[in-house]
Amino acid sequence: MDIVAVTSLISSCLPSLLKLGDKAAEIAGSKIGEDAWATAKKIWEKLRPKVEEKKVIANAVEAVVESPEDEDCKEFFQKKLQKLIEENQDLTEAIAKILQESAPLPASVQINQTVTNNQGQVIGQMTGGKAIGRIDGNIQGGVNL
Repeated sequence: MDIVAVTSLISSCLPSLLKLGDKAAEIAGSKIGEDAWATAKKIWEKLRPKVEEKKVIANAVEAVVESPEDEDCKEFFQKKLQKLIEENQDLTEAIAKILQESAPLPASVQINQTVTNNQGQVIGQMTGGKAIGRIDGNIQGGVNL
């Protein structure tokens, strides 16, 4: 499970998720995209009871809502959320199932490629998103860094 993608999705929806059932919150939440909002709601329905049980995670949620641009708050929330998910196998399985049934999360494209015994050549194509990695050797042709 990509905890960064889950945290990013939940963080961006938290103000609306905390007011689920309120018509204005539903409208505001749906502005991130119908599929992403539906996924966030399903995940939050599983997370909310566990978050409410643990004060430290509830505090992390409040901090993200109050300071949505604060990277420290987001990182703290991510760490606490990851720990909560890892400690609860049922929660891990439920969220994994939701993610499998849902459309891909925005900005969560992940490509893993390993090439061996190919004379050092890697051939591939990627559009959009971010590529993060390490390149050893030479780079040739059509590459903008």
